[in-house]
Amino acid sequence: MATKKIAFVTHPQETHWVGDGFRVHNFIPAIPGLSMQEMDPFILLDYNAKRMVAPSETPGGVGVHPHRGFETVTIAYEGEMEHHDSAKHGGVIRRGDVQWMTAASGILHKEYHAKEWAKKGGLFQMVQLWTNLPARDKMSAPKYQSIPNDTMGKHILPDHAGLVEVIAGEYQGTAGPARTHSPIALMNAKLNEGGRAEFSFPAHYNTALLVIQGHAVVNGTDLPTDNLLKFANEGETFTIEATAPETVVLVMSGEPLREPIVAYGPFVMNTKQEIMQALDDYNRGAFGHLED
Repeated sequence: MATKKIAFVTHPQETHWVGDGFRVHNFIPAIPGLSMQEMDPFILLDYNAKRMVAPSETPGGVGVHPHRGFETVTIAYEGEMEHHDSAKHGGVIRRGDVQWMTAASGILHKEYHAKEWAKKGGLFQMVQLWTNLPARDKMSAPKYQSIPNDTMGKHILPDHAGLVEVIAGEYQGTAGPARTHSPIALMNAKLNEGGRAEFSFPAHYNTALLVIQGHAVVNGTDLPTDNLLKFANEGETFTIEATAPETVVLVMSGEPLREPIVAYGPFVMNTKQEIMQALDDYNRGAFGHLED
């Protein structure tokens, strides 16, 4: 198999606030080369880089808002978040956990710093990734997957290199617990200094890496903390080598759906007419009810 060609490496752009709790860098779709179409099925990547959150009796976050047509995947690297939605799902995700919400036909939800965690404050770091749904599944029933860290696949690498933590997809026979609607791999390479991990994904999959912590070299290219690397759709294999202690790299790869994408705020559908229908359904209360 051929080595994957690297398209580019990009540093995080200027931050913006999502609600009053999440200060994020947007990679997808804001950066050239990372549009929804170019990263399909990944249609949004917001990265809350590591920061200190002051103690508060009023948790910061985002109030009630709707979604339709895709999934939200929240990965907590530091801190704790609380989720509630109109389908009566909810819970707290802690350091290392993931919540995977399938908005599908329509849902209201809200997410905040977890109440008890907010009282003490501390380090906070998270990724929110939106994965598109195939047209056949966009109007299916909403679902919610709580993925605690201890349920993830853990593939121990040889020579004390570290491990690969599998959220979705499979790494060398170790499968992740997330159920996906199209082929998607999502995993964390957690490497000791000098540790190496080898990966292989089909050339036509859209594949990117984000350094959460530490420093890595990928196929000979330097990848510092908080930087994102996008691969071209050429070649299959790549190697991540940690050049700093306790390096963590988020690996994402997915088969493109190659369907029309029409996005309007919290709705991602296939046609403008479907967006208009989503707005109408939301305004008449078809997404259910959730107290703010």
